[in-house]
Amino acid sequence: MKFNTKTIHGGQKIDPAFNSVMQPIYQTSTYAQESPGVNKGFEYSRTHNPTRTALQNSFASLENAKYGVAFSSGLAAIDAIIKLLKPGDEVISTNDLYGGTYRLFTKIFEKYGIKFHFTSLHNLTDIDSLLNEKTKVIWAETPTNPMINVFDIEKLAKISKANKLIFVVDNTFASPYLQNPLELGADIVMHSATKYLAGHSDVVMGALMLNNDEIAEKLYFIQNASGAVPGPQDCFLTLRGIKTLHVRMQRHCENASKVAHFLNNHSKVEKVYWPGLESHLNHEVAKKQMSDFGGMLSFRIKDYNKNQTIKFLEKLHLFTLAESLGGVESLCGHPASMTHASIPKEEREKSGVTDSLIRLSVGIEDADDLIDDLKNAFL
Repeated sequence: MKFNTKTIHGGQKIDPAFNSVMQPIYQTSTYAQESPGVNKGFEYSRTHNPTRTALQNSFASLENAKYGVAFSSGLAAIDAIIKLLKPGDEVISTNDLYGGTYRLFTKIFEKYGIKFHFTSLHNLTDIDSLLNEKTKVIWAETPTNPMINVFDIEKLAKISKANKLIFVVDNTFASPYLQNPLELGADIVMHSATKYLAGHSDVVMGALMLNNDEIAEKLYFIQNASGAVPGPQDCFLTLRGIKTLHVRMQRHCENASKVAHFLNNHSKVEKVYWPGLESHLNHEVAKKQMSDFGGMLSFRIKDYNKNQTIKFLEKLHLFTLAESLGGVESLCGHPASMTHASIPKEEREKSGVTDSLIRLSVGIEDADDLIDDLKNAFL
């Protein structure tokens, strides 16, 4: 089954109750049992819910995985992965990292004795220097948030396998439409399904996809025992969103290309970060492991300070100034004071997240209208 078909049919079955084409919303907390322990596979909705099961099957299908695990947020999914570890274990992560992930690692799990190393995953020598017997996980975002760095998943997978590590790829910015990290050697793929998978800015959701039986069993246990599960209404909305993932992503990519090239040729723009530009640090890697270059980009305007940057954002109309990304509408953001505010300024700027950086989530509106919106903000 090809991807465009999997978004609609992958992992799905006609509901047996009334042959419903769309998966019903099973809005129930518990299920009648014929006798204690005798049931139809469902006892309590924190543990299992038919709507969530259908979504998890869809998640697995999208990433060509054996297992899909749904959580109430992307951070809850990340939290579950780190709960696979124990005090004294170490994680090597990119230093260009979503602020919420950084906060979870440093403010929550460091207190429990887990050590995190943040480095550029471009330089494999730097990774080798951090490896030791306590290292358990390599954590990569690619493309990264917000610098749109692209890392070579196959090379990182080889390092991980050689050292018997768990290799996790946050695939949120690419989506399964553009990139399938499991096929490139990753052990776990993570998504903030809030973003491109659900796609309509009306759901908060997290997803994990994987093939390893032992790790999957542990993650399902954590999902149930910790209880950060999505409700059936959110599962239904995400299932519905996934059905148009392929057509939405195609338009996101087309529009982002037009916007990126407009900005790259603008006299006031200092730098554009988008993997489709030949000037991008890892353009060739992106060409190799992605089917297109995505709808996310960042840029800097020449000689703009923080206040000027914020005023530029406030002048935009079609690009809504808001947190998040990956919805049908275009969004703009100021990472230093929004998505990455939890990272200390000195650490932010080491990875390029300066006060003059602007991040765009390019939606599926008409590209000419989006470019006109940017033109007007430059005036």
